[in-house]
Amino acid sequence: MRLKRIGIMAGAVVAIWFATVLALHFGQKSHDRLDYQVDVAFPPDKPFIPGEIYATTMAELMDHELHSGFGWRPNDFFLWGPHVLADNNANRQLGIITALRETMRVFKDHLTKISSNEYDPNLLIADTDFRNDPEKWILPSAEGKYGDAVEHLRMYVAGLHADPQTSSPLNQRNVELIRLFQSWTDMLGDAHAMLYRTRKPDGSPIYPWDDDDYFYHAQGYAHVMYYMMQAVIREYNQTQKTKPVLTTLMQETLDPLQKAATMKPLIVLDGSPTGIFANHRRNLDAYINEARQKMYSIREELER
Repeated sequence: MRLKRIGIMAGAVVAIWFATVLALHFGQKSHDRLDYQVDVAFPPDKPFIPGEIYATTMAELMDHELHSGFGWRPNDFFLWGPHVLADNNANRQLGIITALRETMRVFKDHLTKISSNEYDPNLLIADTDFRNDPEKWILPSAEGKYGDAVEHLRMYVAGLHADPQTSSPLNQRNVELIRLFQSWTDMLGDAHAMLYRTRKPDGSPIYPWDDDDYFYHAQGYAHVMYYMMQAVIREYNQTQKTKPVLTTLMQETLDPLQKAATMKPLIVLDGSPTGIFANHRRNLDAYINEARQKMYSIREELER
C-alpha cells in the first residue's frame, strides 16, 4: 500500500509538471503574436507624419509585454523569473528589451536628429527609461520605467500632430538609416554567436537547461526587428521609390524574421548534426543568418 501511494503521488507530480509545461507552451505561443499590424494602424493609402509609425510600433511592442499574459517576467518571483519554470518568456523579454534599446537609441540619436540639432525631449526620456534594469522590481520597477517610456513615445507622436509641431520628425535620410541596419546586424551577429555557441564564455559546458535561454533571448531580437522592419518599410517609402531593389530586400527580410520570432518547440533540444533529435538553436540560427545577410545587402544598397 505504501508503494502504491508513493506511485500515485509520483504520477500526480509528473502529471502536474506536464500540464504546467503544456500550459506555459501554449500560453507562450499565444503571447508571441502581437495584436498589432502596421498597415492596419496606418493604412497605406492615408498620409502620415514621419516618425509616428516608428514610435507607435515601439510603444506597441513594449505595451504588449507589459500588459498581456503575465506581464513583465524577468523581475518576477523566482519561480516565474528568468531561471526556473517560466524562464522562456523571461529570456525572450530580455532579448526584446535589448533590441528595443538599440532601436530607440538610433531613433533618438540619428533618425530624428542631424548634427547639432538638439535631442527630442520625449525620446530622450523614453531612451533613458528603456535603460532601466529589466530584473529590478522596485525603486524603480522595470514595469514602471518601461511604462513611462511607452507614455513618452506616445507623447512624441502627439507632438508630431501638434500645431505648431513640438516633436522632431524622422528625417528619412539614407545615411542615418544605415546606422539602424548596422545596429541590427550587430545584434543578429550576437544572436548567431549565442545560437552557435558550444561552450559558455567562461569555458564551462552548455547544459540542456541553458539551451532554451539562448534560444529565446535570440528570438526576442527577431521579434522586435520583425515589427520594426514593417515600420521602416512604411517610413522610408520615398527611399524605396528611388531604389526599388530596397523594397524587395526589405520584404524578403520579413519572412525569416517572422519565422525566427514565432518558432516555439515544446522543448528546446540540442541534438547533434547527425542525430535523430532536432537542434533547435541551429534551426533558429538559419533564419537569423538569412535575415542578417539580407540586412547586409540593404546596407550596401543604402551606401551606394
